[in-house]
Parts: sequence; structure tokens; C-alpha cells
Amino acid sequence: MALPMISLEAVNVEASDPAALAQFWATVTGGRAVIHGDTAFLPEARPGGFAMFFQPRSGPRPERTSMHLDLTVPWGSRTAEVDRLVLLGATWRWDVLDEYPHVQWSTLSDPEGNLFCVAEHPPTVGS
Repeated sequence: MALPMISLEAVNVEASDPAALAQFWATVTGGRAVIHGDTAFLPEARPGGFAMFFQPRSGPRPERTSMHLDLTVPWGSRTAEVDRLVLLGATWRWDVLDEYPHVQWSTLSDPEGNLFCVAEHPPTVGS
């Protein structure tokens, strides 16, 4: 039996202000948000990237979400990227630097409080 050809089309986000949150993520990813009425679409900024769709929140914001984005940056650039994202409106929450030898990450939240991580992986021996 052949495995299905499946890929991620877009991350869907409910937001209090879909246009503003889409603009934040457009600046983060280098993309350009397309606003249409009360929704916004952010196409992938480059091949292999990811798209995002923002729609009005349909109910109260959950106390805790069960999913979040893990973003990856080149080794040695995490701190500068976190600083850039904080200047754009993200909030730094915590760092995890020595729990796993294969990754270090910082957890942040976007302007509406959605958590996401910025991770870096050390080069492998021989790279």
C-alpha cells in the first residue's frame, strides 16, 4: 500500500483581530498578508514555508492551547531572532537551553498570546 502524499497547506488561527495578527506574522515570515473582509490569508513566503489563514475567533479564547508552532533558525541565530520578534510585538516567555543536546529553543507568544517556539539545532559532528 502506497503512503499518502500529504503536506501542510496552512495553519489556521482564530484571532480577535485577524488582519493585525496576519500583519504580525507577515513581518515575522517575510510574507505579505492578503486581507479579505474579516479574514486574512498569508501565503508561504518562500518554497518550503507555510501559509496561515486568520479568521475571527468563534468563542472565548481557550485558557491553554494544545498546539503551537515550532520555527527553526540556523544555529547561533536564535537569540538575535528572538530579539527581532520581540521588537515586532512578540513576548518572550522562557528558554530551554540544556534539556536536550540536539536542540535549544525560546518560547514566545504572538500579540494575541498564541505560543510559538524558535529553535536552533547544533551542527552535527563533521558538518
